[in-house]
Amino acid sequence: MERHIDLKKLTLDELAGVINLYPWFGSARKELCRRMADLGGDSWGKEQFADAAMYLPDVRVISGMLLSSMKEDCTDKDISQVIRHYISERQENRPESEAAIPEKGPERVRVAGGDYFSPQEYDSVRKEGDRLFSRSVFQSRLPDPAGDLPGREDMDFCTETLAGIYAEQGYYAQAIHIYEKLILAYPEKNTYFAALIEKLKTED
Repeated sequence: MERHIDLKKLTLDELAGVINLYPWFGSARKELCRRMADLGGDSWGKEQFADAAMYLPDVRVISGMLLSSMKEDCTDKDISQVIRHYISERQENRPESEAAIPEKGPERVRVAGGDYFSPQEYDSVRKEGDRLFSRSVFQSRLPDPAGDLPGREDMDFCTETLAGIYAEQGYYAQAIHIYEKLILAYPEKNTYFAALIEKLKTED
């Protein structure tokens, strides 16, 4: 009848005794290294693990045990407890001056290129006779409703294309008027626009 030893059921002293009796028993040395790695601390040094690794076919087994024992616990299983502890400490150490600070009003959004102050804020700090905060500044920024009227003469609308459309529809006076404005806007093309005006005058 064959007898075998269950290494996992042996105590540390019994396991050490087995290794003393059978120095080449690699499984016993592996089990002893595993237990010592689980215990941690300074009970065993790297020299003892290195000595045990010499009796094993693969030294990576021992190095893996050492690395796993040195890994720190980076899980967040206790994070809720840590947060509660931090908040309670902050509330206990909160100075009275900080507690007395009034609540802030609604936060204003600052837009690049926009005014940092509203007209009402300017009025609240404007002094008598102060022309710096004149309401005309704000009035000048308001859109001009007259600018949208079709009868307003604006150089943005005076184009050669528009003059050509007027000429095709028989509105020669309007086309000539636009060409005259284009001569003022583009003096380098005055000969070209003058020729178009002469042509329209002959057709008119």
